[in-house]
Amino acid sequence: MTVQENNLKIARERLSNPFWRMNNLYHIVDKEGNKIHFKMNPEQETLYRGMHYLNIILKSRQVGISTLIALIFLDRCLFNSNVSAGIICHTREDSEAFFRRIKFAYDNLPEEIIALRPAKSDTKNELSFNNGSSIVVGMLGRGSTLNYLHISEFGKISAKYPDKATEIITGSLNTLAPGQYAFIESTAEGRENVFFDMCKRAQDLKDSRKALSKLDWKFFFFPWMDHTLYRLNPEGVVIPTELNDYFDKIEAKTRRALDPEQRAWYAKKRESQGEYMKREYPSTPEEAFESATEGNYYSGYLTRARQEKRITKVFHDPTKQVHSAWDLGFADSTAIWLFQIDGQRINILEYYENSGEALPHYINWLKAKSYNYGTHLAPHDIAQHELGSGLTRLAISRNLGVNFTPVPVLPVVDGIEAVRNILNRCFFDEERCAMGIKMLDSYRKEWNDRHGCWSTKPRHVLKKSETTSSDAYRTKGEQKVLVQQV
Repeated sequence: MTVQENNLKIARERLSNPFWRMNNLYHIVDKEGNKIHFKMNPEQETLYRGMHYLNIILKSRQVGISTLIALIFLDRCLFNSNVSAGIICHTREDSEAFFRRIKFAYDNLPEEIIALRPAKSDTKNELSFNNGSSIVVGMLGRGSTLNYLHISEFGKISAKYPDKATEIITGSLNTLAPGQYAFIESTAEGRENVFFDMCKRAQDLKDSRKALSKLDWKFFFFPWMDHTLYRLNPEGVVIPTELNDYFDKIEAKTRRALDPEQRAWYAKKRESQGEYMKREYPSTPEEAFESATEGNYYSGYLTRARQEKRITKVFHDPTKQVHSAWDLGFADSTAIWLFQIDGQRINILEYYENSGEALPHYINWLKAKSYNYGTHLAPHDIAQHELGSGLTRLAISRNLGVNFTPVPVLPVVDGIEAVRNILNRCFFDEERCAMGIKMLDSYRKEWNDRHGCWSTKPRHVLKKSETTSSDAYRTKGEQKVLVQQV
């Protein structure tokens, strides 16, 4: 074999190896703006070697997962015929940045490869090649059949654009046949969204150690301490005692040692991130979803309740009266909280929510309990007359044996603040109030698309009025919350 033939053989062997191609052919721009050869970092290699057909990735910031997936898609399109890949981004700016990243990697390939695989179509968001393969980046919903799909920052999409998240789940994901590849990656964005639900199911499946089918999602988690760049010279960095206690607990829980450089980096980073540190740079999956969610009214208060073990088993005290607080829905669901007062402590015993039922259904549910009831609180509009009977629901409920006390009208912001003022006194029964806690966790401001920020009003407002009772702000069923100021 001649030298030329041997070199050709080596080249063919290397180019037939996807892992070699990924670590040798492509260029990226680093954080300092320098053009560098791409080489997988430990987190990227873990995902690459362990990837399943369907992959869901909870991660810390800036660990390079989205870059890896973009290059995987480009590589598969270049070296395989008739492959269709799509990337769904959180914002238009993100999609443009994603496409620039892919285009840069393609434009900086060896000239011989570009000559063999020229771009047949090169638009502002799509590259297609002479082998019939193509990759498109955008804010997609439904589309043509895909072989590879990447959904970036799905946590943010789920939190800010729930309708778009639904469209992605029912549309884009359904373009994948079993055995095709999908990657969903994001930082956490609260517990009340599709991303959290999908992560939880995938994590539970991982913990069960059951074999995955082609339709099961494989869970990956990349904490901040995995990243080699998250380190800082500890000289001169003062770490508070409570933060060192936190590090000790994380070491015990994860069975991983955190050295002084990692502790110093975390301490300084937390100074700028504040309450969002655990969301942006989580140590465990659980704390990622427990951290405060931007735009949520009560998430930080519930995070504190979890940390203080106030979401637990709450026992009924038969020597004390049980009170109820209601949100009586007309077009949406009706919600009921049952609670007892023990000094400054408020014990939340139960939460019940249903829809499509008349008032007697809820009163029968209440009366079926063996509690000694005290006050039954309801929004001020319970005194309004119903069209069918001509009676107020206040009168109807009185005839059924329950006397409601209407709560005075308050401005929206005052009602929200009233809830905040009592949450730190509340102990929730973890099992019987699970749905109510979830609703509180998800009660958020409206996202303003035009200005790219959170508005001052709650999302999905049912009423146009700017006032509400002090115990509730009426929203559509999926966001209903109700806590009575006491």
